[in-house]
Amino acid sequence: MDNLLPNSMPLLSLLIWVPIVGGVLTMALGQRAAAARWFALFIGLAGLALSVQLWMGFDAGGHAMQFVERHAWVPSYNINYALGVDGISVALIVLTSVVNVLVILGAWTSVTTRVHQYMASLLILDGVMIGVFCALDAMLFYVFFEAMLVPMFIIIGVWGGPRRVYASLKFFLYTFLGSVFMLLGLIYLYLKCGSFDLSVLRTVPLNLTEQTWLFFAFLVSFAVKVPMVPVHTWLPDAHVEAPTGGSVVLAAIMLKIGGYGFVRFSLPILPDASEHWAWLMVALSLVAIIYIGLVAMVQEDMKKLIAYSSVAHMGFVTLGMFIGPALVRVLGHPAAAQLGMQGAMVQMISHGFISGAMFSCVGVLYDRMHTRKIADYGGVLNVMPWFGGFFVFFAMANCGLPGTSGFVGEFMVILASFQNNPLIAFGAAITLILAAAFSLILIKRVVFGPVGNKHVAELAEINPREALVLGLFALGVLAVGVYPKPLTDLMSPAVAQLNIDMAATKLPALRN
Repeated sequence: MDNLLPNSMPLLSLLIWVPIVGGVLTMALGQRAAAARWFALFIGLAGLALSVQLWMGFDAGGHAMQFVERHAWVPSYNINYALGVDGISVALIVLTSVVNVLVILGAWTSVTTRVHQYMASLLILDGVMIGVFCALDAMLFYVFFEAMLVPMFIIIGVWGGPRRVYASLKFFLYTFLGSVFMLLGLIYLYLKCGSFDLSVLRTVPLNLTEQTWLFFAFLVSFAVKVPMVPVHTWLPDAHVEAPTGGSVVLAAIMLKIGGYGFVRFSLPILPDASEHWAWLMVALSLVAIIYIGLVAMVQEDMKKLIAYSSVAHMGFVTLGMFIGPALVRVLGHPAAAQLGMQGAMVQMISHGFISGAMFSCVGVLYDRMHTRKIADYGGVLNVMPWFGGFFVFFAMANCGLPGTSGFVGEFMVILASFQNNPLIAFGAAITLILAAAFSLILIKRVVFGPVGNKHVAELAEINPREALVLGLFALGVLAVGVYPKPLTDLMSPAVAQLNIDMAATKLPALRN
């Protein structure tokens, strides 16, 4: 269903290109740091207003793509500039726009060199990520998917820590090389059906061997982005060396693009291979949840601890997705499959708020003491009570406290997993214990207890700008945790259609 605004305003194109063009104009401001900050904030707020308009104008009652735009791009290869959104896309676009504004506000004083270039990189990255969530043409998706690497590579490599060159190169090589396999898969599909249109790719018949090769081609690409074990090792290095804004965007948005890729490509286009190899995806998800949770417990760097916790929590996303094929096609529980998929989607949004907030809290401390070592702190609550309250709240959300968004998605996935196999649910539930352990260790050693040293005693309480950023993150965590119904209702039709796609075989011998 096409659903264009009055006067056929290309809303999705505006959401993509306003930040990108705004980023280019920010570069033109040169060394005028104050002007660059205010202009970037204006562009960010304009993008947020557009995303709210998209949300308000979206018809949540249908599964078809809305706000569709379609223009010929490379006609000789049937490549189109095709955009559209469903409920899943809308939720992720709104999250992206909100996080972008909060990151700009958070970096207001912490970034003092090449401010115009930093703000431009954030804005361009924002537009490109929204392009990923809007693309209805596989090659357009790939272009946006790859374009994300450039601004994030610059953010880490220019404004990062002492090992920023190593971390940025590792980030780029892992993600770029993984994407090559996706490109090969897309070329094969194009040769098979003559189109890059996602709606066409969902219908092309493929035997199990073809689906298996394509499944692993997409898996390598999207698993790096999530990231899944064993291709997760780039993430802690990237987080540790990235500036605060880079860490927030990386954790809150970029990791979700891997999960989104599974939703758009692997599950609907390769349903038989997704069922056949679901055991592998479930096993890798449980390894991420349990093993990486244990790894997080022994970290001495706050950023590295939160980075490993992100890998563990994103394991719930892939688990919720890949228990679905068996529930739909083997066990005959489509309602449970929908519950698991919705839990995965809620977990993506929830993790965006919680991880973004946790890295923002670390950034607040780092701006004051220039260290991320847990041992360098202690008793922060005594001198920064407001900040301590926020940090404890986000840590509780990180370990799945009921009433916060961290509980909702994980509970839905565990409940759906139980209907697949109680052992899977038990393995997933272990993360509640592990997350509580490493979250409580973090706040005990950083926030509570006596004041650790004279440097902690001299810390200044958060200012109104920092309180606004953390308060808005807290509002998102509470809103999803207390009343998730608007979010689940928004995504429910798209998830139901995904279940239908997973249930339909593409094996030629079995098709009606």
